Amino acid sequence: MSTAKTMLDTHPADTGESDLDILARCIDACRTCAQTCTACADACLDEPDVTPLRTCISTNLNCADLCTTTADVLSRRTGLDTELLRAVLRACDYACTVCADECAAHAEHHNHCRVCAQACRTCAQACRELLTSLG
Repeated sequence: MSTAKTMLDTHPADTGESDLDILARCIDACRTCAQTCTACADACLDEPDVTPLRTCISTNLNCADLCTTTADVLSRRTGLDTELLRAVLRACDYACTVCADECAAHAEHHNHCRVCAQACRTCAQACRELLTSLG
């Protein structure tokens, strides 16, 4: 069991969610994606020719920030605002999809971009699953 799931299970607020597993998976995917995007941006900066990676770096950093914010918002159970959750999840899904596509364009030459693209796709999928579960 992930730490996110443990914390959700021990929170005193009963928010009525039927499946905290989906929520915990999304939080975990967001945290993983944020770390991966940050590391990918750093690896891009260390490549011999950074110029073609400028968009990738910027996209990585934007995605990392949105993933971190999404995980933080999802972790707050008190005063739950479902519309805000939906908006944050849609933004994170979009950022991850854009970042996955950008990293995939560089994946043939940069393994860190290949790994990042996969983490972004996993996170985008987790956001969509949670959106679906919210109704």
